[in-house]
Amino acid sequence: MPNRLQHEKSPYLLQHANNPVDWYSWGEEAFAKARAEDKPIFLSVGYSTCHWCHVMERESFENGEIAAILNRHFVSIKLDREERPDVDRIYMLFVQATTGGGGWPMSVFLTPDLKPFYGGTYFPPDSRYGRPGFGHVLEQIAQAWALQRGKVIESSASIVGELERHTDFAEGRSAVDTAALDSIYSYLRRTYDSRYGGFGSAPKFPRPAIFSFLFRYHHRTRNPEALEMALHTLREMAKGGMNDQLGGGFHRYSVDERWFVPHFEKMLYDQAQLAVAYLEAFQITGDALYAGIAHDILGYVLRDMTHAEGGFYSAEDADSVIDPAHPHEKGEGAFYIWKYEDLDSAVARAFGCRTGGNVDNDPHGEFTGRNILYQGGDPVPAEVKEKLLAVRVLRPRPHLDDKILTSWNGLMISAFAKGGQALGDDRYTKAAARAASFIRDRLYSAATGLLQRRWRDGDAAIDGFLDDYAFFAQGLIDLFEATFEKPWLDLARRLTSTMIDRFEDRDHGAFFNTPEASDLLLRIKEDYDGAEPAANSVAVSNLLRLAHYDQDARLKDTAARTLAAFSSRLNNAGMTLPQMASSFMMSLAPESQIAISGTQAEAFLRALHAHFRPYDAVLLNDTRFPTVNGQTTAYVCENFTCQAPTTDLEQFRELLK
Repeated sequence: MPNRLQHEKSPYLLQHANNPVDWYSWGEEAFAKARAEDKPIFLSVGYSTCHWCHVMERESFENGEIAAILNRHFVSIKLDREERPDVDRIYMLFVQATTGGGGWPMSVFLTPDLKPFYGGTYFPPDSRYGRPGFGHVLEQIAQAWALQRGKVIESSASIVGELERHTDFAEGRSAVDTAALDSIYSYLRRTYDSRYGGFGSAPKFPRPAIFSFLFRYHHRTRNPEALEMALHTLREMAKGGMNDQLGGGFHRYSVDERWFVPHFEKMLYDQAQLAVAYLEAFQITGDALYAGIAHDILGYVLRDMTHAEGGFYSAEDADSVIDPAHPHEKGEGAFYIWKYEDLDSAVARAFGCRTGGNVDNDPHGEFTGRNILYQGGDPVPAEVKEKLLAVRVLRPRPHLDDKILTSWNGLMISAFAKGGQALGDDRYTKAAARAASFIRDRLYSAATGLLQRRWRDGDAAIDGFLDDYAFFAQGLIDLFEATFEKPWLDLARRLTSTMIDRFEDRDHGAFFNTPEASDLLLRIKEDYDGAEPAANSVAVSNLLRLAHYDQDARLKDTAARTLAAFSSRLNNAGMTLPQMASSFMMSLAPESQIAISGTQAEAFLRALHAHFRPYDAVLLNDTRFPTVNGQTTAYVCENFTCQAPTTDLEQFRELLK
């Protein structure tokens, strides 16, 4: 019989709606049951495109014996980390602090008042991989709860105290030292893989905030190594199997050092941020290779990740059906890998394929006799790729997580807006505007000024978190700069004002992830620019950009307080916050304005967007900057002092250098 998750909208929760586990969603119904029955809570956290989440479901949550133990001794809660990052972050901090690692699925045991006392990630059903069996873990915890309750509760209280100290930013408040920027660069230089690009060893995760930092550090210092580290990494990533060579878009990460064998899920936030990285690389170098990769990413999202009315879906799974005759048998990357004999020999060689398969170290045997496509030879013509793509599209597709998240859509709106500018392609600007309209019309209330986080199947739900406000406002500012349509900038202003009211720590500076009314165990300020940037890092940038347009001292002061709150972290461990460091560089940069007036502004705008100028405020037909002799005129201004206006396009290009 379906359990109560059948009434949810989250694709992840719905995947578990037919488990024999008596699942609850996160909320008071579950908490009240735990209190009334004096049972510990088992909290299982994951997301719908998570490979090991699927494995644990098949092995344990569909296992009648394990389900019986859970139902007898625990109140079991299933949580989608993408819907509720606030809850996930608190308990992930606990798991990382107590085990030294983290990841999903995350398994945490809580007291009825939501304090954690034991946790981990994936547990096999019986002891293997050096991990205790899940059934054994459950029995031991149930016994400890029954016989050693006092120790368990004392332990949980102590752990929560440690977490509170870890998340206390009251010691901040000093100035950020510009030496922190050099320290971040030095760390990246030490950990840089000069052969394959990237930073550190395998597995290699793309961390787009690093590209953002290196490009801006190069812009500030003209250090050529900073630029080349970023460009080389982007080129090597594009060659590998982590880049979908046929359909465009990037998989989550590479299990090896050369970006060859990916973990095959595709996340919207990766597409958004990597598209921006390749676009900025194109603006800096003029090299069409980077423009081509950006086109591929944006084309993939338009084709496969876009709702009919404009919003962007969240993710595609790593696993897919291997053989349509056996729809319940799935394998990692089955949609993407090829047999040698299914390819023309010249094409196979160009993609680095071999007759017996090209994956030499395959611990789970999922790629035996198969090939992962990568750039192994001469470039493959576009028409050949199209032909292969037409074959591949007939295969069973991976599961699509079709929920629409405000925060991730904000990142993708930025990418499409910037793509429209840098690539001169109006399709991308229109895609950004359609997605912004979707979020505004379905997930925003003009009456209250509040955002919702998630829309799916006609239902908007979950009060927005800091990242929803910060990322969507950033997308709106970028969309305004691509269209000069003032309502987008006005909405960004309103959202930023609401963000300050709901999330700012007025005593110590910076922003909490959740509003003050939150009933969670902790209010956390995100302090890590990882797979996604920390919302505080983006909030600082937004505040500075809006202040640049409005000359609003309050916004500048709020940005300064946020930087001060993170000063200790930036000065002593800046590599945790490269995006915040980029925002700090913005605060140091001269205030730059480009004003273009006249009816033939397009050529001047194209010239502007061909350059990497990360700190400009661009004004179009502003009455303070009149045309000269009725001709389209450009002004280049810095710190409120303008050079002589020009009507000559070539002279304008020179002024931009």
